Amino acid sequence: MKNIAVIGAGSMGNGITHTFAQFGYKVNLIDISQESLDKGMATITKNLDRMLSKERISEDDKKSTLDHITTFTDLKEGAKSVDLVVEAATENEKIKLDLFKQLDEICPENTILASNTSSIPITKIAAVTKRAEKVIGMHFMNPVPIMKLVEIIRGYNTSDETNNTIVELSKNLKKVPTEVNDYPGFVANRILMPMINEAVETLYNNVAGVQEIDTVMKLGMAHPMGPLQLADFIGLDVCLSILEVMYDGFKNPKYAPCPLLVNMVRAGKMGVKSGEGFYDYSKSKKAEKVSSQFSAA
Repeated sequence: MKNIAVIGAGSMGNGITHTFAQFGYKVNLIDISQESLDKGMATITKNLDRMLSKERISEDDKKSTLDHITTFTDLKEGAKSVDLVVEAATENEKIKLDLFKQLDEICPENTILASNTSSIPITKIAAVTKRAEKVIGMHFMNPVPIMKLVEIIRGYNTSDETNNTIVELSKNLKKVPTEVNDYPGFVANRILMPMINEAVETLYNNVAGVQEIDTVMKLGMAHPMGPLQLADFIGLDVCLSILEVMYDGFKNPKYAPCPLLVNMVRAGKMGVKSGEGFYDYSKSKKAEKVSSQFSAA
């Protein structure tokens, strides 16, 4: 397995591409937007330069990694002759299901179709294809080149062969594959998102401010990043989407997203990518900035 296609040039997609290419795999990075592809490649180059400056890689390593990547705006051209596709598109169920329907038609019969989804059941994704035994979840953590964990999610019909192939592939990337069962949110987000949501509720109920909540969790619970800052880095829209998937999947009110989170996403405050979330990223100094219109009544 040497030819990989990665769909989506955003933070997860370019990180997955970087990782595969760094370990000698030929990667087709696919996105409908040339601008997104250019940004994705710029991010990969910047991250390689950072590794180079810290003497973790050589100039030849950087060149080899970049040489292993080819970009495409045409899904058919990018995915028609690969051994594995890793879908890292936006966390939107309709978009993912449509993509897997297309991939099932485009890709050779032996191609494994993996999704980097953080919440949508793999069995549901596999059901829109004619190769359910070759569909699997491969959930990387951000930033992908650094984080060791890969959640491996086996759908109801995923074969042993597919599962074992992806486990070994993850190890080849020097990751730690951890197998989990196929339920909404899997393990990582089933635990993480309710914590983030509760932190938002704590702010919404005026128990404490943004910095105070994050400080308690960092200094009191030894978290490297507070839950509200982490939500900003994940993307508040992504957090909302995951919570909605879990709420719909389990019908349990504990997964219902906080009204503050809903309102912030509606207002376009998505976190780092929009320049503002619980913190203001448009200034050099991150300052707490949650408008009074989002405060609890």
